[in-house]
Amino acid sequence: MEAQTAVAQALTVLKEFYEKAAEATALLQGKQKPEVFDEPYTGMQSENGGVVGMLEVIQSDFARLETDTKAAEAEAQKAFDEFTSESAVNRAANAKDVEHKTTKKTNQEAALTAKKADLEGTQKELDAALAYYDKLKPSAFCACFLCVVERRFRRLSDVVRGCYFLESAALCVECRSA
Repeated sequence: MEAQTAVAQALTVLKEFYEKAAEATALLQGKQKPEVFDEPYTGMQSENGGVVGMLEVIQSDFARLETDTKAAEAEAQKAFDEFTSESAVNRAANAKDVEHKTTKKTNQEAALTAKKADLEGTQKELDAALAYYDKLKPSAFCACFLCVVERRFRRLSDVVRGCYFLESAALCVECRSA
């Protein structure tokens, strides 16, 4: 903005200078005009733009640069505002997430403590039951299922053999009587 003002002031000064330069005669010798000058000299601003043309281009460049810069700043401010609002939302969501996870962790730790206490109680009950089982296990009582089955099988075999023996003896007695 300051650069545009400075360029505008320089243009004003140069235009005034060149307007006055056409009327200036300080460098002329006497009152006679040299033959070379058919018309008053106004400088060379019309050829290729001159200094005034260059300053006008600079002034338009500054104006375009200022417009582009303001647009870029507005875009950057908009992006920053969006980022800030998204960050605030994310930060709030993350805080809630941390709060929920902390609560869940606390609940799970309490549940773990309760389960450990239950496990200790159950282990004590199991130890007591095993000790009682060891007391009931003396030699007269066999806890082994296969031992019980084997004993029953032997008894049954003895009974069957006894019945067979008795039956064969009875047959023999019948055979002898006949």
